[in-house]
Amino acid sequence: MDHSDYGTEHDNTAPDSTEGTAPAGGTSEDTGSGVPEGVPVGGEGSTRISYDAPGSGAGATPDGAAPAPAPEGHYEGSYSAGSYSSGADDDDDDDGDYSTEYASTGSYSAEGYAAEPEEPAPEPINLINLAEDDIPSFGALMLARPPVFDSERSLVAFHKSVDALSTEGEEGRRRGLGLWMLGRYDEAIEALATHGDDDVAAYTTGRSLVSVGRSGDAVAIFKKLSDKYPDEPRPRGDMLDAQLDHDLTKGDVEAAVSDLEKALSTQTEAFGESAEGHHLKGRIAELSGDYQEALECYQASRAADPTHRRNLFRLAYLSERTGQEQLALDAYETLAMLLPVDRSVMINLGVLYEDFGRDQDAASCYDTIARTDPADRLARLYLEDAKAGMSMYYDEDLEKKEDRLNQILRIPITDFELSVRARNCLNKMDIMTLGDLVKKTESELLSYKNFGETSLTEIKEILASKGLRLGMAREEAVASIAKARNAQEGRDLDPNDPRNKSISELKLSIRARRTVENLGCLTLGDVTQHSEEELLGMPNFGVTSLLELRNRLAEYNLALKGED
Repeated sequence: MDHSDYGTEHDNTAPDSTEGTAPAGGTSEDTGSGVPEGVPVGGEGSTRISYDAPGSGAGATPDGAAPAPAPEGHYEGSYSAGSYSSGADDDDDDDGDYSTEYASTGSYSAEGYAAEPEEPAPEPINLINLAEDDIPSFGALMLARPPVFDSERSLVAFHKSVDALSTEGEEGRRRGLGLWMLGRYDEAIEALATHGDDDVAAYTTGRSLVSVGRSGDAVAIFKKLSDKYPDEPRPRGDMLDAQLDHDLTKGDVEAAVSDLEKALSTQTEAFGESAEGHHLKGRIAELSGDYQEALECYQASRAADPTHRRNLFRLAYLSERTGQEQLALDAYETLAMLLPVDRSVMINLGVLYEDFGRDQDAASCYDTIARTDPADRLARLYLEDAKAGMSMYYDEDLEKKEDRLNQILRIPITDFELSVRARNCLNKMDIMTLGDLVKKTESELLSYKNFGETSLTEIKEILASKGLRLGMAREEAVASIAKARNAQEGRDLDPNDPRNKSISELKLSIRARRTVENLGCLTLGDVTQHSEEELLGMPNFGVTSLLELRNRLAEYNLALKGED
């Protein structure tokens, strides 16, 4: 299975990275697009930044700051195989971080989550005291960040302590640093706006800007710090990474790569051998389509700094995309050990676990997200799939029937072009999929506040285009769509024609099955209407899944579009 594009790992620890789940295509760090930035720094092989702070009571020096990745979803789809946020995601804007490791507090079974026995008494919460403790560097903030997400109790306590601080003077600066630790990046940017002369505040602002997708605004901040500390690789690496992400938003990948190559050619040999240098060379190789070279660079970066989150995410994502799933699993499991854990990491790790037949571990990943954010629709759907995989007994006929139903009725409402009012109303009614919608009646929809005749007409037109109507039973909806599809294509319904067989006959892996479902395929003939390029453009579909699908079709003497 391929994961969410969670293409880059950004420090999205907004208290928000599958089969995109990006084929894990994305990452998440301090950029609101994918990898959590709160990586503990200072372990063996890591680089530590120590800036002498100019005149601020608490000092100011980004120490050991991990580069803030750019929002993966912003460019993954344009140069790679799609992105989690643009394809498989469920329209959630934030990739949140989670306060506990995916399998640290209990176990998951088909019946649900079973927590470990409660401890006799809760341990005292040992968190940084923002009002009084010394904060000599950004690295100190990063080291203090994981304990904040260690439990719900510690997270709530820290939120309260940050909100209790004044917005003025030195206390206001400390409040801004605390807001970054919590992943409240927009608030952190505002709170630190008047503290640009403080290096820790400036670096934290830059990381926050990247996390909310404002990489272009962060470049100048990182450049100022890299000029001030020319021998430190982190601020320079962040500057070049942010510039690349900003350039990629313009849509010209070749120009963005060319500019980064020129910039790297002027750097010192020491920078080129640093974790940041290897990571940036990996990005160039990946964007240029040289995936083997990219993987070698990402692994060299990992050797230099095992806690470089964004690099770990790119390594995991690209490994999975190129069929090296064991390497991808190792990188994702490493990321899952670094608190706070990012949503994209949990989704992609869960999908990989399913590929390895580890459904219980996958369910634990999805359950962690669902319990942290009950409104996360994608996690809930994946959790149900994983729970089904944990069952020891299957009725084959029933399974095929359910597969067919899922192909149609699990299409998310977000796939349809709806007005803002209609979309908001459906969200509030907890109508997430086509199956949720068709079983509702007109009177049920009209009884909801703000849902009027205009929205009703809009919904009915969309359903009619799919051969559906409101108030349909599940089986009736399936039959209606299948009939409309066959009539549209004028295909002979000869049961001996392999094109008319249900895609359940292919017995695909969960990842491959989800992709063809998202394309609306019901039969083998539907699958053959799509090309390799279309499939690889789907968020959770990589080379491994492509080969699997080709081989299954070949068993019926069928091929993808353009491969006849």
